[in-house]
Amino acid sequence: MEVKKLSISWQFLIVLVLILQILSALDFDPYRVLGVSRTASQADIKKAYKKLAREWHPDKNKDPGAEDKFIQISKAYEILSNEEKRSHYDHYGDAGENQGHQKQQREYRFRHFHENFYFDEPFFHFPFNSERRDSIDEKYLLHFSHYVNEVVPDSFKKPYLIKITSDWCFSCIHIEPVWKEVVQELEGLGVGIGVVHAGYERRLAHHLGAHSTPAILGIINGKISFFHNAVVRENLRQFVESLLPGNLVEKVTDKNYVRFLSGWQQENKPRVLLFDQMPVVPLLYKLTAFAYKDYLSFGYVYVGLRGAEEMTRQYNVNVYAPTILIFKEHIHKPADVIQARGMKKQVIGDFITQNKYLLAARLTSQKLFHELCPVKRSLRQRKYCVVLLTAEATKMSKPFEAFLSFALANTQDTVRFVHVYSDRQQEFANTLLPDSDTFHGKSAVSILERRNTAGRVVYKTLEDPWTGSESDKFILLGYLDQLRKDPALLSSEAVLPDLTDELAPIFLLRWLYSASDYISDSWDSIFHSNWREMMPLLSLVFSALFILFGTVIIQAFSDSNEERESSPPDKEEAHEKTGKTEPSFTKEPSSKIPKKGFVEVTELTDVTYTSNLVRLRPGHINVVLILSNSTKTSLLQKFALEVYTFTGSSCLHFSFLSLDKHREWLEYLLEFAQDVAPIPNQYDKHFMERDYTGYVLALNGHKKYFCLFKPQKTVEEEEAMGSCSDLDSSLHLGESRGKSSSGLGSRPIKGKLSKLSLWMERLLEGSLQRFYIPSWPELD
Repeated sequence: MEVKKLSISWQFLIVLVLILQILSALDFDPYRVLGVSRTASQADIKKAYKKLAREWHPDKNKDPGAEDKFIQISKAYEILSNEEKRSHYDHYGDAGENQGHQKQQREYRFRHFHENFYFDEPFFHFPFNSERRDSIDEKYLLHFSHYVNEVVPDSFKKPYLIKITSDWCFSCIHIEPVWKEVVQELEGLGVGIGVVHAGYERRLAHHLGAHSTPAILGIINGKISFFHNAVVRENLRQFVESLLPGNLVEKVTDKNYVRFLSGWQQENKPRVLLFDQMPVVPLLYKLTAFAYKDYLSFGYVYVGLRGAEEMTRQYNVNVYAPTILIFKEHIHKPADVIQARGMKKQVIGDFITQNKYLLAARLTSQKLFHELCPVKRSLRQRKYCVVLLTAEATKMSKPFEAFLSFALANTQDTVRFVHVYSDRQQEFANTLLPDSDTFHGKSAVSILERRNTAGRVVYKTLEDPWTGSESDKFILLGYLDQLRKDPALLSSEAVLPDLTDELAPIFLLRWLYSASDYISDSWDSIFHSNWREMMPLLSLVFSALFILFGTVIIQAFSDSNEERESSPPDKEEAHEKTGKTEPSFTKEPSSKIPKKGFVEVTELTDVTYTSNLVRLRPGHINVVLILSNSTKTSLLQKFALEVYTFTGSSCLHFSFLSLDKHREWLEYLLEFAQDVAPIPNQYDKHFMERDYTGYVLALNGHKKYFCLFKPQKTVEEEEAMGSCSDLDSSLHLGESRGKSSSGLGSRPIKGKLSKLSLWMERLLEGSLQRFYIPSWPELD
């Protein structure tokens, strides 16, 4: 029982201590003071501070507690406006000002508590505790502003390896030993290291595309690449090496070393050769080549391979120790040499920095001009540039060789020797040369000093052209000696134009490079990047594809249904052979956009009657031609020619009805149009002789009405339209009596439909009279 009470007491004390810790941490909360959230941006924090500062300023607010409130507001803004202090507060609950004192107090309280209750340390310090784990990565922690302003620009000189971590992350704890080992190795080689805490730097983690922890990524040239393999030392090393461009270091042998070293004139860069026994290029050398890729070209010689004996013998290289040689304008003798076992990054960097430029480098861009000929900052920091203005040549000319030898013999900290191709930089050269024909087609030498970045210089051009003779060298040397004593020697003043970038790629190449990078980034994003970032693009693509294919499929089914309904399989069609210029008829179902020379005309029979009339879809009209066996060919040809221009309408269907088979059906319909068809009398012996050939009916099966076209008379050229116009409502029996259709020629028969196209236009306008019928009669 006592043990149970003691256990309850311990638990109560533990809870009490934790509550006290929380209350002490909540004494001052800058977020609560300013009234902003923990994810508030700097703009929101600044806005809230200005508002509260105006409200609680002691000069404006006479409240007794205004001064204390104003102090709290200022202190809160001081913490939250500083990213480092804000991060420290988010991590530890304070701004870091009294970090040592508070840490000492926490250790004392814990030690006292530990001594009284004999708890093991792990009881309180879980492995997830950010304070313990962050001690390893504390100096590598990145904030968003630090990343944007420092890491991204610096990634154009060295790659960065960044780890995304968070609290309560089992996998983060698992990879920590490997990460620590890799960091110690790669940082010594020149790789940048960074750590982002996703819990406190959500904005940066989201910007990097890391939505889960742990995550490891590399940054080079501002481009982000994620690591997707097992977290082991060798994989991380290979990942960093894969970030580097593949053409940084050229493999050099006895066969190509002359070409490699002679490339200084075209690229305007010194050449660096590393002799080593490693079969692959060391990572340290690749990183050095990347850092100085804009200034030097790098080559690697594997001395363990046959084919390097000539170089090692010519340059007297010790093959048992790594050796770095730097060549400038002279390829037969290195300008500088360094040899040591286990070369360090700092040693190589200092060695390369001292030999970044040629002895007499060519000014190929304004950036290089700024570096070689900096602006004067003070009297003690004067920098003079001796510029050789010469014509471009494939090989070194005599004036340039003499200028180069003079530069080699007179190396000084205050004087830099450069040369310019006057035909490539004409404006620059014309500014320094006097207005005379003395220097036309010849070389010249000018001494100049830059006064500001806008291009203002003071200069002195040698009076005579530079030929490289001993007298020219003596005159130039005299000017340089005199310049040390009297800077006023540079009496001329001018404003130099900016140099054009001679080595910049042409627009097409730049466009191809950009397109290649974009395709590479897109490919990497599709297969490796987080799918959350790809969801908007994928959603847009699939939505467009769905709409496109959905529209095509719906249209295809719609067309097939229309063809199926308008063209039953058992319907009979009229086949008529015509001349080359006349339309023809086919049994195959045609599309709604008719082919030239084809009109689909279906015979109205008891089989097609239901689909082509009784159950015709709303809005559709069947135009039916009345004919006989003797007039079938002539009337169909004329009918096709008249209605061909209307076949593009999907609501019109064309049929013909045999008068010999279905005269009773026709006469029943005509009873509802009394003005054109009188009621037959059983005593009328001439009733069966009435000639209805050439009549055309426009039948609306859904609304049960029809419009009637009465053909033109064959004897008189008068119109007889069966519409709502004032037509003769009686049939002249005498005219039709005794006449047979078979007795008429083809021309008079075709003339019956000569006005059909006009009637069709009125049909589509809806201006024809409609004759309604209760129901459609059966077609026997």
